[in-house]
Amino acid sequence: MVFYLCCNDSTIFMEKAESKKLIFRGNEYPCCASLTMGVIGGKWKTVILYHLMNKTLRYNELRKEMPTVTERTLSLQLKALEEDGLIKRKEYTTKPPLKVEYSLTEFGKTLIPLIRSIAEWGDYVVQKFSDQSCK
Repeated sequence: MVFYLCCNDSTIFMEKAESKKLIFRGNEYPCCASLTMGVIGGKWKTVILYHLMNKTLRYNELRKEMPTVTERTLSLQLKALEEDGLIKRKEYTTKPPLKVEYSLTEFGKTLIPLIRSIAEWGDYVVQKFSDQSCK
């Protein structure tokens, strides 16, 4: 018997994996928290979503916002976010060089409150343990 740590209504509890199976885009998750982390928990995904919250950005603009991410990782994470329907990729092919812009989809915009909360928690931690601020 396999158990998973899940959260529901601010209470942490253990539940049997067999009792609740959630399927999202072909992947099985034991609980809603697991599903959420499966979708946004990849390398740099949350940071990408954070930078796209208020504006459309080109690939190189995203790279400038996240200078420590490799090109391969950024490309893979953008593709995964697009496949999950969280971001949209728009190509402008009128003339070289190819121009590509990324923005949140309506579905992706439903994550904005969560992304803001994550960023606020990060700012809280930075202020609590140093004299810096994320803002």
